[in-house]
Amino acid sequence: MTVDTAPIHPGTIPPHALRRVIETALEEDAPWGDVTSETLIPAEATATATLAAREPGVLSGGGVFAAVMHAVDPSIVAELHVADGTRFVAGDVLATVSGPARSVLRAERVALNLAQRMSGIATATATYVAAVAGTRARIVDTRKTTPGLRAIERYAVRCGGGHNHRTSLSDAVLAKDNHLAVLLAGGTAIGDAIVAARKRLGHTVHLEVEVDRLDQIEPVVSAGVDTIMLDNFTPDMLVEGIALVDGRALVEASGGISLETVAAIAATGVDVISVGALTHSARALDLGLDIDVAV
Repeated sequence: MTVDTAPIHPGTIPPHALRRVIETALEEDAPWGDVTSETLIPAEATATATLAAREPGVLSGGGVFAAVMHAVDPSIVAELHVADGTRFVAGDVLATVSGPARSVLRAERVALNLAQRMSGIATATATYVAAVAGTRARIVDTRKTTPGLRAIERYAVRCGGGHNHRTSLSDAVLAKDNHLAVLLAGGTAIGDAIVAARKRLGHTVHLEVEVDRLDQIEPVVSAGVDTIMLDNFTPDMLVEGIALVDGRALVEASGGISLETVAAIAATGVDVISVGALTHSARALDLGLDIDVAV
C-alpha cells in the first residue's frame, strides 16, 4: 500500500456554514453561560492550553478549533502548529491557545468535539485513499452526514485526500432506486425519463442514475447520463458493467464499500467510489486540551 505524502489543499469551509455550526454548538453547550467556570474560576485568571494528539492521524478542524475559541472570546490567541490535511503522531502539539481561563474552559468542549470529529473523518478518508493508490478511482463522500454538520464533514473528507459528491439535493440530478420505482409504477421507462429530464435541465447540471442490475445499464447510458452508479455490484459485475458503459459515462461504484473491499473495487477501473462510512461511521480521533492556569 502506498501512502501519498504530498500536501493536501482542502480549500475552505463556507463562512456562513461554519458560523452557523459554531453558534448552534455554543448555544447548546452553554445557553446561559458556564456555571462551573463562572463560580469556581477567578475572573482575572488566565490560561495557556495545548491541543495535543493522543493517537496518530490526519488533522482537520484546526481552524475550526481556533474559530470556536474566538467566538467565545475574541481576546483568546490561538496559534496553529499543524495545517489541516497534515499527518501527525501521538504526542504532537497541534495548536496552542491563551487567554482568559473562563473563556478557554467554556470553549474547550465544543472546540474539541468538532476537531476530534473532523480529524476522525480525515483519518478514515486517508486510509481509503491509500488503499486505492495507483488506480484511477476517486474516493468520494455521500449525503450520509450528521445533520447540520455537512459543510465541516465534507471539508474533513477533503483534508483526508478524498473528494465530495453533490453537496445537496439542489446541486445535481441523481435518480436512485426509489425514484426509479416511482417512475416505473407510473408506467414511465427510465430511458424516456432521462431524455425528457435532459431537455429540461440546464447544460451545466450533472445527471446521474443508479442501477443495480446489468440489464439496466444500456437503457440508462444510451439515454445520455453523465454518470452511472453501479450499486452493490461485485467486482466481476463491475468489470462487465464498465465494458457495457464503454466510456460513454463516468462509472461510480457504491453500496457497502469497506476497507476490506475498496481495493478490489478500485482495481476494476471504476472512476468514482462513494463511501458513506467516511462520515456516518468515522470514529472521533483522540485529541486532548491540556491547560496550564495562572492567576
